[in-house]
Amino acid sequence: MAGLNVSIAFFFLVVGVCQVLRQLSKRLLSPGAYGCLARELAGSLQLCTSCLELRMLLEIGLWGGGFGPDVVLTLLFLLFVVHGASFDGASANPTISLQEFLLLESNLAATAAKLLAQGVGMGMGWAVTKLYWSWELTHFHLIQNLIASECSSSIHTSLHHAAFVEGTCSFFFHLVLLKLCQSHLMYRVPALAATVTFLTYTAVPFTGAFFNPALAAATTFHCSGSSFWDYVQVYWLGPLAGMLAALLLYQGNIPRLFQKNLLYSQKSKYKIPKARMVAQVEGDELQQKRKGEKSNSEPRA
Repeated sequence: MAGLNVSIAFFFLVVGVCQVLRQLSKRLLSPGAYGCLARELAGSLQLCTSCLELRMLLEIGLWGGGFGPDVVLTLLFLLFVVHGASFDGASANPTISLQEFLLLESNLAATAAKLLAQGVGMGMGWAVTKLYWSWELTHFHLIQNLIASECSSSIHTSLHHAAFVEGTCSFFFHLVLLKLCQSHLMYRVPALAATVTFLTYTAVPFTGAFFNPALAAATTFHCSGSSFWDYVQVYWLGPLAGMLAALLLYQGNIPRLFQKNLLYSQKSKYKIPKARMVAQVEGDELQQKRKGEKSNSEPRA
């Protein structure tokens, strides 16, 4: 249990440091630079360090500490609630940034800056977590250091099935995100956290359940067992396809690419019966005719 307490303290420390980084950046940088660079970098750093520590607990905690996946999933839900409340609008996910670009909510330069910041933030998160593990504060970290050089691929199924799993997770995640984008933060954050927790619980045995290209690249691309192209298909192309499918289903089109709605009619929801419309037009004409006759029959001065 002491090892779990150290991990929880690490989570709190990471969130606190990233929050300080956000506040300093907001004061020192322009709103544009903060929104595209500093905010995404801090969010990606926070997300990557947290997920790496959780992944370590999931792999080692069952036989090294006596607690099962239920503990890790509970921590995952709580952490994503904290992330949603503290990210200050950052996505820390390339597919979300690309979705905003396709929805005309962000231009090309801002999107490229966000993707760059997310990559740098994930790389920093991986380096910080490796340094933290090297201190071997718990027996979990000692075991992790011993097996770190022998890490294996997170793909535990066929390549096509793995890409389908990551794409499906991304599809449902983005569909919920689009549905809740206008909701209050109080409702949106726990709903997204619950969605991520459920999808992770479902997909972990097959692919590790990343559905975040930057997070997957920082976490598992260096492990043996699969080629770089295999990782690209599963963890980059799969989530991207899932995001596009969710956007097309929700919007009926992709605004950046074409304006025509392919799935949903733009006609009015409430239709007026043709007979009633004709009767209404004839009634209006008759009323105007009577007013004209009345005005003509009035005596002139």
